[in-house]
Amino acid sequence: MLLPLPGGVDTLLVLLVALVVEAVVGDLRPVAKVLPGPLPLLARLAGMLDKRLNRIDRTDGARRLRGALVLVALVAGSALFGLAVTIFAHGARLGVALEIAVLASCLTVRRPWVAVTETFGALVKEGAEAGRLAVARITDRQAWSLDLHGVVRVAAESAALLLYRGVVAPAFWYALLGLPGALAWTAVSVAELVIGPDTGRYKEFGRAARLVSRLMGWLPARLSALFIALAALFVPHAKAGPALRAAAREAGGHPLGNPAWPVAALAGALELALAGPRREGSWWCGSPG
Repeated sequence: MLLPLPGGVDTLLVLLVALVVEAVVGDLRPVAKVLPGPLPLLARLAGMLDKRLNRIDRTDGARRLRGALVLVALVAGSALFGLAVTIFAHGARLGVALEIAVLASCLTVRRPWVAVTETFGALVKEGAEAGRLAVARITDRQAWSLDLHGVVRVAAESAALLLYRGVVAPAFWYALLGLPGALAWTAVSVAELVIGPDTGRYKEFGRAARLVSRLMGWLPARLSALFIALAALFVPHAKAGPALRAAAREAGGHPLGNPAWPVAALAGALELALAGPRREGSWWCGSPG
């Protein structure tokens, strides 16, 4: 029995329903405790493999090889799981519901919206300290040292980054390759975040994760910037033209890489300064973490 080809009407309809489901009921903590999605499971697995294989007594070459093998294992396992779900879903009566559920678990629509809303509400009602606690949900930055403007900046940056990583990129790869593609991107994205920092003990171990993430995220990052510019047409005081110009002017050589595209577009749309060097407390930051 032939499987439906990705990119068809059925695939796009499933994607639309999954986006709506995640936006409405996503990020429910009681459900996440019982049924964790692929992101926390892959993050936990990547962390375990990092502790076991990324040893300081290994050579740089050995670390690069081991990191690449970890990435291959995560991506291959995720893609094979996605293929198995697709095959089962195609033959089962309620299979489409299972596919929607798995795809929705790869998306991050509700969490950044809720976190940004809570952050601004906390700033207005309770001040910078409450804002720092709220924005910590969607950033790995050192939130304790942020002032009021820093909280707003980090909230905006994090929302743009999550649009790219958690919405556009998995949706793009699902439309292109089905569930295996969406889960493969999720594995690559998680691997980059967990073992991919270009510093310290991860510089060699995470080299493959950084490279594959740049390749897979090249087009989704630019699509994210385009979507932000289009959205600006419908938001009061936001500007679509400056969004596109800022992305084209600033994102190309930015050290942040692919995520610089949506961040630059959002900065241009709202006429803000984002993702530039700044001092926060005792920390010097060249880009958002």
